Amino acid sequence: MSQMERALHTSASAIAVAAVSWGLFSCEGTLGILGPAKSYDAHIPIAYFDKTLELTLNTAGFTPPVQSRAYAYMGIALYEAVRPGMAGYNSIAEQLDRDFDLPPAHRAGYNWPLAANAALAEVMRGLWGEATSNAANNIADINAMEAAFEAEYSQVPAVVRDRSIEYGRAVGAAVFTASLNDGGHQSYLTNFPPYTPPAGPGLWVPLPGQTALQPYWHVQLKPFVISDASACAPNGPPQFSEAQASEFYAEAVEVYEVGNNLTPEQLATAIFWADGPGTIWGTGHSMNVATQLLEQHGASLDTAAHLYAQAGIAQADSIIGCWYSKYTVNLIRPLTYINDVIDPSWKSSLMPTPPFPEYTSAHSVQSAAVGRSLDDFYTGAAFTDHSHDARGFAARAYADHWEAFEETAISRLYGGIHFRAAIYDGIDQGKCIADRVRALNWTRR
Repeated sequence: MSQMERALHTSASAIAVAAVSWGLFSCEGTLGILGPAKSYDAHIPIAYFDKTLELTLNTAGFTPPVQSRAYAYMGIALYEAVRPGMAGYNSIAEQLDRDFDLPPAHRAGYNWPLAANAALAEVMRGLWGEATSNAANNIADINAMEAAFEAEYSQVPAVVRDRSIEYGRAVGAAVFTASLNDGGHQSYLTNFPPYTPPAGPGLWVPLPGQTALQPYWHVQLKPFVISDASACAPNGPPQFSEAQASEFYAEAVEVYEVGNNLTPEQLATAIFWADGPGTIWGTGHSMNVATQLLEQHGASLDTAAHLYAQAGIAQADSIIGCWYSKYTVNLIRPLTYINDVIDPSWKSSLMPTPPFPEYTSAHSVQSAAVGRSLDDFYTGAAFTDHSHDARGFAARAYADHWEAFEETAISRLYGGIHFRAAIYDGIDQGKCIADRVRALNWTRR
């Protein structure tokens, strides 16, 4: 090699090293170092959201409202940690009703999978670790997952690696810090506060031994996007009546007759979507549908960040709105009405009546909110739901996510725990709230 060739080679090498250090291009083949978020797959966030299902099962107090709140903060942390690597995307934290003190992104750039890994691990250590019943085990599991993913990217130069991890952890810490003042911090410890339900005709009566679940959720928890908990609230159920000619009575008779004459398919539907105590809950099931679609379509990291943030925020606000309807309307449950008015011996044998009022159906509201969010990503995409494979349930195939979520909603009638109005008004409520989240300024238009 001539002197001139050596000089040119040395200069080119120096320029390449500088370009990598300052985020100008990737030099690690298909894996990359500083490529944009869209150049990486979504296996890291998918693994963390999968992990939440296990953590929820093993952590006492992670009821649907608590779980939905956690999903929102996880989605925000993931999104904000990789957003600087998503060309044309805006900060969402700045548009939410929270004080997020996010760190500025360094102009030298990051390895986005490492940043996502650190952000999710950090925010989850707070959400599933601090003071929970299984805190030590949860944190150990999260730490092990974080370390394993860091090892996957061991080829990343130390300066880039350390900078990416530091940035991701700072984002995760900032998001968790913001969560401390939203009214729901450590809510897994206070699911059943003292509460006396109002009494009167048509009002909810807790079953013997029941205590109201999170009766103040819509009051204490600050929404992320909706103006207040009453936003998108439906007009209300049919007027309460015990008269046989009334609409209310007709809805009760429907629950009674369907429950007494379930077809094999209705029975299978009700069981698959029951998602009661000791399971991943309906909120976990809906988010797992989103996870399965991401995995099925080989989603990129930027798509996963956007989807999880949008669906997580929509689900959290939908639960706040649903709980507003539940504890404002305070409607009687089908079991109580049917026993009082139609058949005192009737029991809903498929699933227990939950410890909160009837209207609207939480399954319907939150699944519709997630479903509307998914419309921006995978409309019309067929998939097979494997959420309950570990429980020995046969997977169920659907033409698209709406077929699944419509089945989710109607399953509550088959299970004998909701009137039709609570189901379909709940779907409309969830869609309405999700549309408020979709209307945020996600991208530069």
